[in-house]
Amino acid sequence: MTRDAIRDHLEFFGDLGIDGMRLEPEWRSRVDAGAARVDEDRAQPQREAAPDKPARQISLTQVDALDAVRIDIGPDCSRCKLHTLGRKQVVFGVGNPNADLMFVGEAPGADEDLQGEPFVGRAGQLLTKIIEAIGLKREDVYIANVIKCRPPGNRNPEPDEVEQCEPFLFRQVDIIRPKVIVALGKFAAQCLLKTDAPITRIRGRESTYRDSVLIPTYHPAYLLRNPSAKKEVWEDMKKVRAILSEGAND
Repeated sequence: MTRDAIRDHLEFFGDLGIDGMRLEPEWRSRVDAGAARVDEDRAQPQREAAPDKPARQISLTQVDALDAVRIDIGPDCSRCKLHTLGRKQVVFGVGNPNADLMFVGEAPGADEDLQGEPFVGRAGQLLTKIIEAIGLKREDVYIANVIKCRPPGNRNPEPDEVEQCEPFLFRQVDIIRPKVIVALGKFAAQCLLKTDAPITRIRGRESTYRDSVLIPTYHPAYLLRNPSAKKEVWEDMKKVRAILSEGAND
């Protein structure tokens, strides 16, 4: 890591209000062990988990199921009007199919529309730092949006667009079965919770969503405009970390 990158990380943690860092070996060992299990499973797919140590592992079924959803959407989806309004491609989702943590945003922006991956612009870079702040890496989690195509001018998705696209998000969630879902921003939170409550009222509150714990927080793009809100997001992410840690050493 370069000196500039280290400085950026320290500045980010300072903005969050973190005045010290712990290695948290229990947390890191869980992540490292999970990664090792995935590598072992890929190398020896015929092996089964020991009966006295049940563990969620990436299976071909999960990978294939997500691929089936992607194929079902298709590369040139025309279910709503967005395909006529300048979108370049469908932005499906990215990350670990067996993730315990899933982030759901609103819709792709310009950078995402060009690259075909959610959260790759400035807001995405900030999201990556937020993920790292709780001891994970971007490849450990799964990231998707409610809407898979960019609305023109980055406007909010409209009800008919949500109606056509939201079922695909439901299927992604049901396949991945994350322990925690973080809804990023007002639109995603209101859409998933079926509420019109402002994000300032619902952020940080735990709800149940399709058998997962749902925690809304501010969108990274909002944090770029309002850096002082990073501390509130950090409080929300500490809740996320605590929930993910539950049962880690059982």
